Amino acid sequence: MTEIPKSMGDLYKKAKEIIETSKNIKIYSHNDCDGISAGAILSILLDRLGKEHEIEIISLDKLENLKITHELTIFSDLASGQNIDKNAHDDSKFIILDHHPPIRDINYNDNVNYSFLEINSNHHGIDGSHYVCGGGLSYLLAREFGFKDLSWIGVLAAVGDMQNGRSGKLEGLNSLILNDAVDQGYVDIISDLSLYGRQTRPLFVALSFFSDVILPITNNKREAIALLEKLDIPVKNQYGSRTLSDLTNIEKKKLFSTIMAMLSKSVPGKYVKYIPRLVSADSYEFLMEENKTFLRDASEFSTAMNACTRNNREDIALRILKGDRLEALDELEVVSKVHKQYLAQNIQRIQDQKLIVQDENIQYFNGEGIKSSVVGTVAGMILSYGDWKKPIIGFTRVSDENKDWKVSLRCSRLLAFDGIHFGNIIRDISQKIGGNGGGHSVACGAYIPYEKKDDFLSLLNQKLEGLISK
Repeated sequence: MTEIPKSMGDLYKKAKEIIETSKNIKIYSHNDCDGISAGAILSILLDRLGKEHEIEIISLDKLENLKITHELTIFSDLASGQNIDKNAHDDSKFIILDHHPPIRDINYNDNVNYSFLEINSNHHGIDGSHYVCGGGLSYLLAREFGFKDLSWIGVLAAVGDMQNGRSGKLEGLNSLILNDAVDQGYVDIISDLSLYGRQTRPLFVALSFFSDVILPITNNKREAIALLEKLDIPVKNQYGSRTLSDLTNIEKKKLFSTIMAMLSKSVPGKYVKYIPRLVSADSYEFLMEENKTFLRDASEFSTAMNACTRNNREDIALRILKGDRLEALDELEVVSKVHKQYLAQNIQRIQDQKLIVQDENIQYFNGEGIKSSVVGTVAGMILSYGDWKKPIIGFTRVSDENKDWKVSLRCSRLLAFDGIHFGNIIRDISQKIGGNGGGHSVACGAYIPYEKKDDFLSLLNQKLEGLISK
């Protein structure tokens, strides 16, 4: 669906009226790139309307205990799956802009004494996993006010939320938002190899980080350089190491064909048909940003925003998105350096201590001591040191105060292409044992009681029997 359904459009008109008639406003948004982007769009919108407001970026586990003290509370990229209104007053007003599976029906407002407006894509037949994200839904509200220039942030949100992970392209309502951004002159679409770091990462390094399938080049920069030399693709130019963005179309075709051939020899037969989707995808460049900077590429930009949230520096991300960059970019450089060092130290520890445990259909590690906000990133990076045919699960404590487990799962995109949606699986299993969770097909998480770790692993292992190629 590439157009806003009428039922959804009517809700946006109501949301516009509520905002225009409200004075005391609080925004809560999720602590990831999608949530930060959604919150930034809403904050810019309210700034332009001259509306005083506060914004807070929070994690899902804190939602249900919020005190509702503002006239209007807006939730973006969260709240559809939580009872956020249990502390509501008769004069409270709520707007929810979310793409996660809702626990309330579309007519919930008719059953309460306060104003409750929920715009959830799933209520209108739009799959929130692939066709629109929280930032996209927030942009569509800004679009109702005529602020199409914010469309580029909607594109950033979609890429950060991996909305393009299934097909390599932005689809559904995401394509409407993308078209707005292209028409406004903010975004260019480039068909390219699916390698991270196309603007800033040396090509041989980008190749060595290929981890959906373990190849000779994976975690091996020397092999990556040897491959490029064999293909007569120069590793360097007059400015230094070449990046993916430096390659000619002929060079890209040679590299594409070679990686395709390598993958065809390395995967079980049922996955072969999905290989092209691993190797190529659309990339999105922000034309108002400088070349050879992380801000130019949507994927690299989204990673930087996530680094802020993982280190409790959401303020930096918000300032960058809202255009206040002079000091924020310097602060981001420091945060990113510390973030990379932290990741490297913990990955090395997991390797040195041989913490990855292999089970029949899964692999997991006890990451106790790793920050709960980062354990998912570590799991994704450590996948290349395990068995790519299985998902990898990382465990750590929620916080110093909360000894329950934060669970993060990552897997090769091939498993998702083959129809396994780990976000749905992990949500069902965590709920069965008294927790909660969800997320994407290839990246998801949960919060589970401390004593239920073994139950979680057993249920997940059983669920995947016959689904995982050995």
